Amino acid sequence: MTDCEACDLAQGRRPLPGGLIHRTTHWRVEHCIGPLGLGSLIVKPLRHVTAVADLTDDEATELGPLLREASGIAAEVVEADQVYNCLWSHAGGRPVHIHYVVQPVSRQQTSEYDGYGPALQMAMFSAGAVPSRDDVERVAEAARQRFLAGRG
Repeated sequence: MTDCEACDLAQGRRPLPGGLIHRTTHWRVEHCIGPLGLGSLIVKPLRHVTAVADLTDDEATELGPLLREASGIAAEVVEADQVYNCLWSHAGGRPVHIHYVVQPVSRQQTSEYDGYGPALQMAMFSAGAVPSRDDVERVAEAARQRFLAGRG
């Protein structure tokens, strides 16, 4: 697949701060490269797929437990009050490689951005504040260690 940011990140054609955090048979977990806050994880299929309906049975079977585990880990690495799980699958008005954003959210963030849910995410994108590479590396390593320990 060409012109796919998710594939480019996964295959090392673009820098991925924090690197690969976790991999299963069909999925990978990375730290978000956008402005959704420190500890926001991306859960995406290894293969290029643009719709949940196109997942294989094996991919679908692995997804639920992985989202649950990633959510627990995201909440731990940054002490979240809530963790959002959102499917994102569009860029520039066209379907792209599906990915779940697992976003830990604190009361401080909802206060700072004066919103929650989609309004919080929109405000964070408008602000454009991307966590530092050093912070992402530190949190990604903490998440990696929790996945290795089977914390889910």
